Amino acid sequence: MSDGTNYMKYVVIGVLVLGAGLVAWRNFGNSDEPGRSVGIVAPQQLSAAAALGKKAFDTNCVQCHGANAAGTGKGPPLVHDYYNPGHHADGAFYNAVMNGIRQHHWRFGNMPPQPHVGQDKTRMIIAYVRELQEANGIVYKPH
Repeated sequence: MSDGTNYMKYVVIGVLVLGAGLVAWRNFGNSDEPGRSVGIVAPQQLSAAAALGKKAFDTNCVQCHGANAAGTGKGPPLVHDYYNPGHHADGAFYNAVMNGIRQHHWRFGNMPPQPHVGQDKTRMIIAYVRELQEANGIVYKPH
């Protein structure tokens, strides 16, 4: 029986080590995290709305979402396939800005409401983000 008991101990230890490795990989090795991805390609030229949106983004969003919406340690990249228009329509961005949003794709915590941005600036910020996304190959995909 001791051989079977030793075998079970090794199986349990192996499962625990594998589990710890998966947790570490998930928390520290996810290549989708900001700062671990390739650079964001900025469009050569922005539409008028997106140009105004870039100014509003740089004033209100860049602290957490980074330059060119590439993400920071405080907030996720918006130039990411998670935010393609088929998965996060424009209404999701309005909702996040106006009402805040609970953490769901990333480990940055909840986003607080940003009511000082307002709907007009939010519309322009969305135009900017969508043009950044398109320049980086992020297009509508049904969810």
